[in-house]
Amino acid sequence: MSKCAICRAEYERKYMSQPTCGESICKTELRRQKERQKADREEIRLRKEKIKSRRDWLSEAQSVVNLYVRVRDVLDGCISCDLPSTWGGQWHASHFRSVGAASSVRFNLWNIHKSCSICNNFKSGNLGEYTPRLRAKIGDEKVDWLYSQNTPVTYSIEYLQRLKKVFTKKTKRLLERNRNGL
Repeated sequence: MSKCAICRAEYERKYMSQPTCGESICKTELRRQKERQKADREEIRLRKEKIKSRRDWLSEAQSVVNLYVRVRDVLDGCISCDLPSTWGGQWHASHFRSVGAASSVRFNLWNIHKSCSICNNFKSGNLGEYTPRLRAKIGDEKVDWLYSQNTPVTYSIEYLQRLKKVFTKKTKRLLERNRNGL
């Protein structure tokens, strides 16, 4: 015997996840409670978003773009060394031009490529190897263009929110395509 989550009356369950006794009043009240909980969670989420700083949005947008790059380059090895894509270690999204040196290309996909954690963390990107491999991958013109981008950029919160939304969708689509073998 089980107790109804609403009226506390005892009842015999017909299936394991049956939370109420089956009376229409109890079912209706349970549905209302779930709707209120959902509305409360949404309100909390919105309040948390309102108090986020530009730095918080910048960090979240960068994380989403980095995830996209790692998914995009899933079959590629490290851009800076000879580690193959089958390496069992941690993969990073490595910036050719660092975020501090060239904020204008921080989110530019020509500037970000999959790299092993060894090159990215312990060898500061391993730029001696990164540069020729990047030139071979995207071409000399694009690499020269990346070098020419030196104007500091401050991204607005609205831009970062939109960027996060766009790259979240792109990542989901790419993951779906990879799952389906396309």
